[in-house]
Amino acid sequence: MSLLLFALFILFVAMGVPIAVAIGAGTMIAIERSGTPLLVVPQQMFQGINSFALVAIPMFILAGDIMSKGQVSKRLVALAEALLGFLRGGLSIVSVLAGMFFAAISGSGAATTAAVSSTLIPELKRKGYDPASAASLIAASGTIGVVIPPSVPMIIYAVIAQESVARLFLAGIIPGIAMGLGLMAVALVQGYRRAYPRGSAFSLLTIWRSFRAAFWGLMTPVIILGGIFSGYFTPSEAAVIAVNYAILVALFIYRDMTLRDLYHVLIRAAVTTAVIMIVISASAALSWALSSWQVPAAIAGSVLGLSSNTWILLALILLLILLTGIFIETASALIILTPILLPLAVQLGIDPVHFGIIIVVGLAIGMITPPVAINLYVASSVTGLGLERIARAVLPYLAVLIVVLVLIAYLPLLV
Repeated sequence: MSLLLFALFILFVAMGVPIAVAIGAGTMIAIERSGTPLLVVPQQMFQGINSFALVAIPMFILAGDIMSKGQVSKRLVALAEALLGFLRGGLSIVSVLAGMFFAAISGSGAATTAAVSSTLIPELKRKGYDPASAASLIAASGTIGVVIPPSVPMIIYAVIAQESVARLFLAGIIPGIAMGLGLMAVALVQGYRRAYPRGSAFSLLTIWRSFRAAFWGLMTPVIILGGIFSGYFTPSEAAVIAVNYAILVALFIYRDMTLRDLYHVLIRAAVTTAVIMIVISASAALSWALSSWQVPAAIAGSVLGLSSNTWILLALILLLILLTGIFIETASALIILTPILLPLAVQLGIDPVHFGIIIVVGLAIGMITPPVAINLYVASSVTGLGLERIARAVLPYLAVLIVVLVLIAYLPLLV
């Protein structure tokens, strides 16, 4: 039955069927053919989303959308430029730092890419930066949006793996910073090789003014993470507080959003949430079927039989994660792979939280690897450049992110 399920899933995806429908339909057909009552499908679908931790997903999405709609992204970019713009090619380095700032607010790779690219791309073009390289760097920086907390994929993984969201958030900080530093290093080298211009001179007064302007936006991750790690509220409660804070800042402090704008943001966040929840519920039924047929245990046994070397087996896991991220969207891939690979990782002695960071970072890299490559599509739509041109320019950034992934996987101290 498991072979039938996978064959149907691949067939539906190849036909262009939406991922949630491909998962749900394939699971239903396989379950029906196995003689199991179909009543189990809606039961497992409901059970899959009946979790208090999942409340955080729509709330973090909404908070990020509110912040990206207003002037927060521009203020964060201004602060990043005041800090690092004096370097040669500093504006490209600024795009990475701005992406890291916004990642700590949005929890979404696409939102981070959209916010930073719409603000910085026109200025990068004006100052003579290669448009394709600049767009691909911002898209690569967007991958940090799902690693630095808050992170929607980490919440999904925590629910599936029955792990602490707070522990995953804490574990994602250093890997996210490592990804940012790696991208900055490549950008700095390119800045000198291509003789990119320097930005404005380093000025403590400019930094202070930029910090004051961006202060209320910067307080968002402080409130979220400070409240979670201090124990004052759970991640789900933190997400709701973040939404209220974002509305307060947008409507009454920065005053860069109207009630009509807020209405449209609410609709967009609701649509995004609905898509994610449908995928989660359909994947819950898939996970139940795979567990019932002992598929994860069988796969773990087969992989362990290939080699007794933990490093080699971990390399195979990394390769599978990267390949899956190329063809399947991050949330869907996470829901499909976690029940299969987590038992194997545990048998290899990998801590579930460590593995959670590995799989989230690995699938985040898929955001810049076509054909899925959602961050590249966002950057392409903002710049008007062809996807093929941006995809070629992203290769050096892709390489450094893969190096960071390998370091995270083999050096648990980083997590």
